[in-house]
Amino acid sequence: MRTFDLSPLFRSTVGFDRMTRLMESALNADDAAVSYPPYNIEKTGDDDYRIIMAVAGFAPEDIDVTQKEQVLLVAGRQSKDGDQRQYLHRGIAGRAFERRFQLADHIKVTGASLVNGLLHVELKREVPEAAKPRSIRITNATAPAALEQQAA
Repeated sequence: MRTFDLSPLFRSTVGFDRMTRLMESALNADDAAVSYPPYNIEKTGDDDYRIIMAVAGFAPEDIDVTQKEQVLLVAGRQSKDGDQRQYLHRGIAGRAFERRFQLADHIKVTGASLVNGLLHVELKREVPEAAKPRSIRITNATAPAALEQQAA
């Protein structure tokens, strides 16, 4: 059993309450369940990312890509249109899947495309102006009162 004590981290951070849940779900994840379909995550720029999933045999209308808050959900379900083929060997998995990706704050899905059996999901970090670092001017609270006394 793997356990980690994150209390030293929480002594110096504020607002990372969901990190405990993320770490716990990552440690408790079933490795066999998360192996299909295979995928890559690429960093394509300073604020740009791409998830590439191998979805051979799926058409664009068989795949649903949804972002809700900080979760990206990619689900696939092949339509059964009366396919009566007789397989001697079936090595291309066509089973339904659902894969969730936990996204950081301000990550948005900008597009998705299916090319040669690979689903490309484009992501971009868009930090709003209000969330960007800004300099805070420090004022001397006693200076205005002292100046008023000197002027009188």
